[in-house]
Amino acid sequence: MPHYWLMKAEPAEASIDDVLAMPDATVGWTGVRNYQARNFMRDQMQVGDGVLFYHSSCAQPGIVGIARVASGTKVDPTQFDPASPYFDAASKPEAPRWLLVDVQVVHKTRNLTLPALRADASLADLLILKKGNRLSITPVAPAHWQHITQTLDFETR
Repeated sequence: MPHYWLMKAEPAEASIDDVLAMPDATVGWTGVRNYQARNFMRDQMQVGDGVLFYHSSCAQPGIVGIARVASGTKVDPTQFDPASPYFDAASKPEAPRWLLVDVQVVHKTRNLTLPALRADASLADLLILKKGNRLSITPVAPAHWQHITQTLDFETR
């Protein structure tokens, strides 16, 4: 049975349009530096899981596309790159701390904004809407996934 996830990306770093322009519309989800989010990738994510691609830290945060997990976990190389904002001097190649999965965009959608998500009573328990939740990766209940994907209008890519 697949799992479903909401994964946040800052459009200035990796927008949905940037990912759609990449080979196979696939990107390595680098830069996750929270242990709980890392553990979701390591312990629960599987190839084929559904992803709500969410733009954060922008003028209109919201779900902008549907994607899927396209690989198992891999070592995130940015932790070893001193020029990267995600460099972690304490992480060693023989014992890496940080992981990534590849994410493939399937459909771009209209922006289902944070206020629109909040206004939908059937999504009241969606983790991104919980006060204080700042995780970059959160699980999405199957009922929420179904409701959201039925709500979104898909664009062709």
